[in-house]
Amino acid sequence: MPAPQHDNKALWGGRFEGHPERFTQEFGASLPIDNRLWREDIDGSKAHARMLARQGIISNQDAEDIVAGLDRVAASIEAGTFVWDIDDEDIHMAIERTLTEDIGAAGGRLHTGRSRNDQVATDTRLWAKRASAKLAGELLALRQSLIDVAADNPDAVMPGYTHMQRAQPILFAHHMLAYSWMFARDFTRVVAAHASADVLPLGSAALAGTTYPLDRSYVAEQLGFSRISQNSLDAVSDRDFLLDLDYACSVAMMHLSRLAEELVYWSSGEFGFITMSDQFSTGSSIMPQKKNPDFAELIRGKSGRVVGDLTALLVTMKGLPLAYNKDMQEDKEGVFDAVDTLTACLHVMRGMITTMRVNEARMREAAHGGFMAATDLADYLVGTGLPFREAHEVVGRIVLACEKEGRTLQSLTLEELKEFSDRFGEDARDAVDIDRVVDRRTTVGGTSHSSVAEQLASAREQLAADKETASRL
Repeated sequence: MPAPQHDNKALWGGRFEGHPERFTQEFGASLPIDNRLWREDIDGSKAHARMLARQGIISNQDAEDIVAGLDRVAASIEAGTFVWDIDDEDIHMAIERTLTEDIGAAGGRLHTGRSRNDQVATDTRLWAKRASAKLAGELLALRQSLIDVAADNPDAVMPGYTHMQRAQPILFAHHMLAYSWMFARDFTRVVAAHASADVLPLGSAALAGTTYPLDRSYVAEQLGFSRISQNSLDAVSDRDFLLDLDYACSVAMMHLSRLAEELVYWSSGEFGFITMSDQFSTGSSIMPQKKNPDFAELIRGKSGRVVGDLTALLVTMKGLPLAYNKDMQEDKEGVFDAVDTLTACLHVMRGMITTMRVNEARMREAAHGGFMAATDLADYLVGTGLPFREAHEVVGRIVLACEKEGRTLQSLTLEELKEFSDRFGEDARDAVDIDRVVDRRTTVGGTSHSSVAEQLASAREQLAADKETASRL
């Protein structure tokens, strides 16, 4: 029985007599999204071709022609002369079609022993490794900026807050270093995402492996993978590594959003703790006096879309049976967006941190408000032998009186303190001195000058170690 003939361009078209409708062809195509993986696809194909020749599956000449042809495809994409055709459906078919048009039958041998299922998994893992390495570098740069601004402002005292109410005075450097440690944890998560992606799936074929004698370890070595997948079903259906990267991006964006939130209100007239540079501010179309922290607000807003990217992939994967399903074509757009968004936000945040002006006098003024030395005044009474609960009650009455009279704790005389308790002595007013309040917090991780100096040294040491780790990614 003669085989039916038609002009379907799809590389899988031999099974079909009819053409897909144009709309469904475009609906099913991933090329507009996954063409971003062209470098990874070409790298993977070159390694696969060399392995096929090494194993005697194709000739050395075929492998040489394939590699040379793939180099020409890469050059045309880089030059912007490559013709993208939606009929190719995805990046794999686009490159293979162009390669075959260039070198002939040898191009058709490239796909021996592999499927688009293990091919796309390989491409995506290569991309995820490179993306996480780049993110690691951006996180290191932001941490350096936070450490630098902390070191440049060693004596700035500001209010620390709980419930957005003034709580206790702290060093501004202590506050900045808190974010440095957050982003250090984000670095660890990104490195973990890199390790999660560092598994070669190529050689798993569609789902069951292949009958060809592939040398998967050789391909892994060529592509820089530290290990190969152990189960072909899992290899082609696993997207945990993208979830890990999405999660790392989401947490980092959450941390950026928290910092952005503080920059927004610190730069307001009500706070005035910092002044944002003109480079990272905008004006109003109607109010000429305005200087808006738009870029901090954008970072805060963009955190939602990155969390959405993580949620979307979790929901996409939650009900899929083994092995590959077309649903998984939706795995890349969200993680591309998450990585791009986080990368841009890290860059912008670093710019804001390095160019903002710290208004130390305004911070210090605010640190004298809100009765933030109240705990220390209670501790003073405890030091005289008064039980803490009683000391707490005495100081509460002092605060209430000051609040009614519009006074601060620092303005009280010794005689006025003694009206509340005869346990107050000549050194009682030292208990509410803001600088002494700060410097009494000498525990490891505390806000005293000595503790923050130790913390700064630790942060620099950790940053140096993490830079060494990043250099190996």
